[in-house]
Amino acid sequence: MHIHAYSWLGEKELFDRDALRRLPDRARPPATAEDEEYYRTLVDTFRRSELPPLQTAHWLLKSPHLIRATFDEPKDATAWLARELTDHAPGFLSQQEADTSRLARVVTSSATTLTHAGDVSVGFYLGRTSFLSLALVTCSPNRWAPDLPCPAPPAPQPPRPA
Repeated sequence: MHIHAYSWLGEKELFDRDALRRLPDRARPPATAEDEEYYRTLVDTFRRSELPPLQTAHWLLKSPHLIRATFDEPKDATAWLARELTDHAPGFLSQQEADTSRLARVVTSSATTLTHAGDVSVGFYLGRTSFLSLALVTCSPNRWAPDLPCPAPPAPQPPRPA
């Protein structure tokens, strides 16, 4: 197992459009060839979109260029999360959310979740109209979607000295 990190910062209004963040349902069987083509177009649009998916595991269906970092260990992934939170905390709309002890609890909770092969997704308002979404997604396999392919394998590890 390894962990992919994702981040998105954008307009809250766009983030709130759930239809753009949802993997389309597939009619089985498709009624027509046009229906199948339309479905494939929707899936392709979903995959190319940088918007965070409604289901955290569905990040794995998106383009590998959206992966911000890959980690082999939960502690390294949560260190990335801690850095992201620290970097963005001064811009959080709510001072309560920016509280360092609260953010430390988010990181600690995330480490526990990742240790048990779960996914982590957190979000914060920045100003009145912006939203920050951060996600850590387990891969190979994902606990909630084990059939999803990994978008990018981890970097090969150098051999250990004998």
